[in-house]
Amino acid sequence: MTGRRFHIIAKPTGSVCNLDCTYCYYLSKAELLDQPPRSLLDEGLLERFIAQYLEASAGPEVVFTWQGGEPTLLGVPYFEKVVALQRRHARPGITVQNDLQTNGTLLDEDWARFLKDNDFLVGLSIDGPRALHDRFRRTKGGKPTFDAVLRSVELLHAHSIPFATLTCVNRLNAVLPREIYTFLTRELGSTRIQFLPVVEPRGFRSAPPGGSGLTPVQGTARARPGPEDSVVEPWSVDPDDWGRFLVAVFDLWETSDVGRVLVNWFETMVSVRLGLGAQMCVTHDFCGKNLAMEHDGSVYACDHFVYPEHRRGSIRESTLGDLAFDPAQVRFGLAKSESLPGHCRRCRHLGDCWGECPKNRFTLTPDLEPGLNYLCSGYRHFFGHAAPRIDALMARLGMA
Repeated sequence: MTGRRFHIIAKPTGSVCNLDCTYCYYLSKAELLDQPPRSLLDEGLLERFIAQYLEASAGPEVVFTWQGGEPTLLGVPYFEKVVALQRRHARPGITVQNDLQTNGTLLDEDWARFLKDNDFLVGLSIDGPRALHDRFRRTKGGKPTFDAVLRSVELLHAHSIPFATLTCVNRLNAVLPREIYTFLTRELGSTRIQFLPVVEPRGFRSAPPGGSGLTPVQGTARARPGPEDSVVEPWSVDPDDWGRFLVAVFDLWETSDVGRVLVNWFETMVSVRLGLGAQMCVTHDFCGKNLAMEHDGSVYACDHFVYPEHRRGSIRESTLGDLAFDPAQVRFGLAKSESLPGHCRRCRHLGDCWGECPKNRFTLTPDLEPGLNYLCSGYRHFFGHAAPRIDALMARLGMA
């Protein structure tokens, strides 16, 4: 892991959120980490975080990512303080960027003006048309959220605020790729699209990935959502449905949206072929440079590894630079490639996949090696379909 660059996902509200999404991997952190009902990264700790992050980051650009829980619960004045502190501590010549991941239910005109004036990139969570979105994304009182999110999309467009849609591909919407993609691009006007496969093993609320001891052979019934003894939660995406989803979306994108719509999975394949490296940590050959910081200043190995076992320390007693390159964190990052089973090392798609996210490596290979990604069959189908066409497309465009 050469270089001193790293990224922090800041969670200033901890897991506090106004929604109760069925598949959320983070709401359970309130109990797991014994968070208070009103978690908050206070102003003193906020300034320490911003100053340390700017000081420790190498390169001409530093990206602040604000997530939760739901960060907009903090209100515009809190983020006005964020921007002021960034300006105070940024060294000359450095570019500071901010992106805000939101469920989109609390944005209003005040938020729109702030986001526009301060060049924030917005990540907006939406799972598709009304019925698909509202199936899992509801308020604490069980009310649907689609209309509120749609109003936020209209607000972002009206103020020309750049945004990317984040669609969690789950067991239900995975079988409707055409409907999802058409809705995002034609109805919402999204030109930056992120698809995130929803995968959580049973017991994820209390045990870190790989800690459940459940290791079915890939392709068996237990390695799919649905059966009572399945290794995953019932709303998790089916591996083969995930592959078919990506293939169908790729065909639609290739037909009419190349150069107009950026889809995370396709863009990272192009980047790899241009020698620029993967754009997503899950498709990189190592991880560990995308850490998470909780509301109390605790730093964890990754956003998906916020468990006591993967706590690296706190900015109260240490610095972000030291925590990001702690020996345990370096081992965590290198283990992504070092722990790959032979089944993966022999795969012709290794360079596009690298075993995807370590959190999903809880099935056995056909010859009973541990550590195979739950979604492997879907990725093999997708990469087998898309890779030669990406190569041909790049050749036609003179990019190869």
